[in-house]
Amino acid sequence: MPEDDLCVARVPIFQGLARDQQMHVARFVRPLHIEQGELVYRPGDQVSRLLVMHSGQLKVSHTAANGQEQILRTVTDGDVVGERAFLTGHRPNEFVTALEDSRMCVLDHADLAALLRDYPDISRSMLRALSDRLASVERLLAAITSSDVGARVAAYLMDLPGSMRNGRVSVRLPMAKREVAAYLGTTPETLSRRLAALCASGVIELHGRRDVTILDMDALERVATPR
Repeated sequence: MPEDDLCVARVPIFQGLARDQQMHVARFVRPLHIEQGELVYRPGDQVSRLLVMHSGQLKVSHTAANGQEQILRTVTDGDVVGERAFLTGHRPNEFVTALEDSRMCVLDHADLAALLRDYPDISRSMLRALSDRLASVERLLAAITSSDVGARVAAYLMDLPGSMRNGRVSVRLPMAKREVAAYLGTTPETLSRRLAALCASGVIELHGRRDVTILDMDALERVATPR
């Protein structure tokens, strides 16, 4: 991997390191390519590695009591998978599957433990990342328990990774609308209606099937906050 495209430089838990420190971390990393539809790991697997997403997309899911798949989250550029197994020592209870061809950088847990001893900033950044993810889950759970589908949709949009375009935040739905709807506990038709309502209210703009521009973040947050 080219030096100017360091995988570790794209990940929040390593971004606080100086460039020479990132280069040192990169020595422990090996590349991994996963094709669309390929299973990365399943419940009960012995996972002893941290997966750093360089490009592509994964979904983390588990099987509900009724046998249906329930999507827990999606993993995109710069995200990591496997930190829970590292921190707790527990085997996973979820499936991780590639939604598209994906490139990852792999760091063995033993190497990560050594790096944490050398660079305490990594452990602090990892805890912050986990805290941010927990806050995201709590916000979505609050929206779900409100029985307000509009709140769920708004909370979901707020927590998608975004980029600034012309002073506004643009996000992309990481899955087809039917999968997003299943994740939010609703139907594709209801999801489309709620997105259309946000668009009609001037809160968002829709571009094609998956691209969304957030025009009014404050208004979106108000919709996401259950009353």
